[in-house]
Amino acid sequence: MIDHNYYIMSIRSGFISFYHPLLFSLLLLTACFPKKQNPSSPNILFIMSDDHTSQAWGVYGSVLDSVIRAPNISRLRDEGALLMNVFATNSICTPSRATILTGQYSHRNGVYTLSDTLNPGRETIATLFQHNGYQTALIGKWHLKSQPSGFDYYNILPGQGRYQDPILRDSSNWPEGKAYKGFSTDVITNESLKWLQQRDKDKPFMLMTHFKATHEPFNYPERFGTLYANTMMPEPESLYDFYPEKASRTFEGQILEILGKRFEDNPNIYSGTSFSLKGLSKEEARHKIYQKFVKDFLRSGAAIDENIGRLLAYLDEQNLLENTVVVYTADQGYFLGEHGLFDKRIMYKESIKMPFVIRYPKEINAGTKNNDLILNTDIGPLLLDYAGIDIPKSMQGRSFRHNLIGLTPPDWRTSMYYRYWMHQEHRPAHLGIRTKQFKLIYFYGQPLREVGGEPATKPTWEFYNLEKDPKELLNAYDDPAYKQEITRLKSELLQLKEEVGDNDEQYPVMKELLNTINN
Repeated sequence: MIDHNYYIMSIRSGFISFYHPLLFSLLLLTACFPKKQNPSSPNILFIMSDDHTSQAWGVYGSVLDSVIRAPNISRLRDEGALLMNVFATNSICTPSRATILTGQYSHRNGVYTLSDTLNPGRETIATLFQHNGYQTALIGKWHLKSQPSGFDYYNILPGQGRYQDPILRDSSNWPEGKAYKGFSTDVITNESLKWLQQRDKDKPFMLMTHFKATHEPFNYPERFGTLYANTMMPEPESLYDFYPEKASRTFEGQILEILGKRFEDNPNIYSGTSFSLKGLSKEEARHKIYQKFVKDFLRSGAAIDENIGRLLAYLDEQNLLENTVVVYTADQGYFLGEHGLFDKRIMYKESIKMPFVIRYPKEINAGTKNNDLILNTDIGPLLLDYAGIDIPKSMQGRSFRHNLIGLTPPDWRTSMYYRYWMHQEHRPAHLGIRTKQFKLIYFYGQPLREVGGEPATKPTWEFYNLEKDPKELLNAYDDPAYKQEITRLKSELLQLKEEVGDNDEQYPVMKELLNTINN
């Protein structure tokens, strides 16, 4: 097998081309032989948090960047690559995690909603790493209900898990688990470091460290209780877009007032002192909710950043850092007051954008920034590619390894398909298409996957010009200037839907709705 690092360096130096006859002959010759474990195969450290959205990282140009303290995330950005356009194809925790593991869309891997389970017999990147000489481990949040497969060791939170003194379950104490003293982000890091210290040093490793933070209720360890205490958090432009009088969206969404009510009613669940909105105007109330919400969220995120530093320090001390692919990402994005919302799910930028940094100095130049359109279906193939493991045809994503060194394939995608299957009246089920310039969303509003779910809602459309309106503040679907573009996007949306195999054959109501799209 031709050494991939030699291939990359040769391309960089201009020594060979894609059509060099010797290279072509070698590829034909070696294609007939199975891959063998390369003794220099890189280790993989895949760190993922829950909901730790790009606006809270301090590296994406957010309104909050001036106040955020995240030195270790910044270090990964400075020493590796910052990806600007990574998107979840179904922006909710359980489905996104299944997609990362399988490289498949929800309709293909069978994990559509929070209620679904990942089949333990399904092929995943974990099983592939395990079968190809890697030592594998998963520590922290799993959220896929079944016992993990493909991992030599796992120690996972039951369901959502708890922040303080978390219970973790491994194969020896399933399903009861064992309680660990401390804050969950610290505990998950402690257990990850323990596994790294006790691992088989003769094998490369693939470790997935998954934090519960920054999921609601956004708890944080006591040591961060005064962080940002005297800071007035900058507010997003659309914080006071009240529905329907000011917001241009076609549904209410998960508005901040819902979170404010939770703050008031559950003081023992949410960190901090008692909270009251009594006597405040709607603008004053939204301001107060936002300030508490964002400070708690950033404090929870600070614990993640601190523990990323602990993991990097260990790799550095053990001389492992240079031969380890380090990824930090979140399972999806999250609204931090944009459009007056919190939570995720909806196909707006803040929700579907996955923040993503990757460090691998053997290939990726420090300070790299990538703007290609990348999906969570692509993450598994990328990691397999680094390990020299064949990417199964069943995976619907593709490796973006070449993209990260400035060699984006000429046929790389220019548009993406998105589908959110869960349905509520104020957050309807929807599908859509995003290109670099435009976004078109069809809120079809059908509870297809939920028994006894909320009633269907009237289908609506939203369209955004991302060049003129990057914050998606104006739904321009009814603007006659875009009529031709919207018609074209509708056709491309249906084409993408067909290409990824999302056919809706079992849902007659969807067949009827989709038949009307271009009429």
